[in-house]
Amino acid sequence: MKKLMTMARQFRDDENGAAMVEYSILLGIIAVAVVLTVIAIGGWVTGRFTGLCTALDGTNIGSCNAATGVGT
Repeated sequence: MKKLMTMARQFRDDENGAAMVEYSILLGIIAVAVVLTVIAIGGWVTGRFTGLCTALDGTNIGSCNAATGVGT
């Protein structure tokens, strides 16, 4: 019985599992933040290239197809 009580106390005092859960949650939050940042930057870059194609089409220098990103 004493051995069972000792094992129960050790299980109660062990914080390794709780720390692993906390680090897993933190890692998940960081991963979501990275994905959202990449999506936001991708949208910004797409907008900049679309604006560049529009500006290039308005000049006599060349032309650009904004859908494909191919310029001449």
